[in-house]
Amino acid sequence: RMEGFGYYALPTGKEYRGWLWDGMFHGKGELLLPEGGAHRAVWDRGVCDITKGKYAFADGLEYEKEKWRYCDGYDRRFYTEISSGFKPPGIPQLTNLHPPKIIPEGCYDCGDGFYNPKTRVVVDYKHKFLRNADEDEHEWILRTCRRAWDIITQHKPKA
Repeated sequence: RMEGFGYYALPTGKEYRGWLWDGMFHGKGELLLPEGGAHRAVWDRGVCDITKGKYAFADGLEYEKEKWRYCDGYDRRFYTEISSGFKPPGIPQLTNLHPPKIIPEGCYDCGDGFYNPKTRVVVDYKHKFLRNADEDEHEWILRTCRRAWDIITQHKPKA
């Protein structure tokens, strides 16, 4: 069985990097997610001790259970704006990624991929199937998410 420091690739696309004991995650290690996030924790015989861990999103933002200050209703900046500052005037930041992903025609950007309201299917940003949206998710996406423009617009400099 695996022992010591190592890497373990799971069939789900996740990867563990850290200490192993008797074939189990044991000690400090991190579970890397295919989307880019990571859960750093202390493991005990394959079980994560949630009191001794942190989740970091793909952009580096660490989740805080107490005193969570990101998108709290008062400060609506994206994390990249908090950590790197605002873009110059005239350059809007529509998503945390800059430049934002180009949304396929008729679709919405729902945070982890694109949603097609006609088929009710969510695909990741590489167009691989993620899930079918239920009625609640469908309504939420239509109400709150950024959608592809019907009319192409572009900046026209003053002559």
